[in-house]
Amino acid sequence: MLNLSHVRSVLSDCYDLAPSTEVAEATSDIYARMERVVTPPDWAIYAPYVKAINALKKERNAVILGHNYMTPEIFHGVSDYVGDSLQIAMKAQEVDAEVIVQAGVHFMAETTKILCPEKTVLMPDMEAGCSLAESITADGIDEMRAKYPGAPVVTYVNTTAEVKAASDICCTSSNALQIVNAMESDTVIMTPDQFLAQNVANQSHKNVVYWPGSCIVHEQYTAKDLQDFREWNPGTRLIAHPECPPDVVAEADFSGSTSGIIKYVTDEKPQKAMLITECSMASNIADELPEVDFVGPCNMCPYMKKISLEKILWVLHTGENEVLVDPDVGTKARASVQAMIDMSRKLGL
Repeated sequence: MLNLSHVRSVLSDCYDLAPSTEVAEATSDIYARMERVVTPPDWAIYAPYVKAINALKKERNAVILGHNYMTPEIFHGVSDYVGDSLQIAMKAQEVDAEVIVQAGVHFMAETTKILCPEKTVLMPDMEAGCSLAESITADGIDEMRAKYPGAPVVTYVNTTAEVKAASDICCTSSNALQIVNAMESDTVIMTPDQFLAQNVANQSHKNVVYWPGSCIVHEQYTAKDLQDFREWNPGTRLIAHPECPPDVVAEADFSGSTSGIIKYVTDEKPQKAMLITECSMASNIADELPEVDFVGPCNMCPYMKKISLEKILWVLHTGENEVLVDPDVGTKARASVQAMIDMSRKLGL
């Protein structure tokens, strides 16, 4: 665990991080991407960190990969590439940098290291985990294989390198249905998200069997939540992530991955929209869609919110929190991740 008092003491000796309206004004072009959801006083606090991080990235030949669930000051302020798990995984292979900072959770950093074993991958907070990744081990994969002999294992990227290594192919929420349908077997094992698997099964001709894991953010939503909100605020477009329970997805007007949600809202531009997913999704696209009124509710991922500008600056400054993957595990895991990327490209996803 980071000693934040020590971190702040060291960083304050090396960088001018005091709130500054002058730095805020000098970085107004960056602020313009988030001014609808970040107040000017808050930007005066964030701007010195953003300035320091962006300068240090150049010195370290580093890039930051930001997931869609990052807060706006990270997503817009310092991330060089942003997107969902599939987009980030593919971008990790393409970036021309010696150092990659993963602004996301730990399994994403592992995936980046798996795909880029020669690069240094840094994690701002090693305790930024994932309820799904923690719900299954390689033993769980063995258990499913024993129960359904011969069935291929399609594993969600929200898993550890060990679990990926024990699987046949990975998937994300954006390509899960297409990956499952592309399997030759009539029965397909999906791990570890039971709700994503059930939602895929509802659209697939395959017999989809699954591991009983779930996301602590998306499992909280209920169909009644959506029904009550629709009654209270009629006309609002309800847009759900497929990690939500099937009855929630059925109640929604649209369901899609984080990138699918962004595309839907951008194309449709509803007057009001409620995103049934993690809080920061709406915040990160609000300024690009001023005609859309994003309304609650909001469930926050406590793991994603462990990532902060302060911690990003710290790992860039020190090189600490390097993510390592056993080479043998990495080779096997890379095969399952690469199979997903190759299949996605083949299917035109």
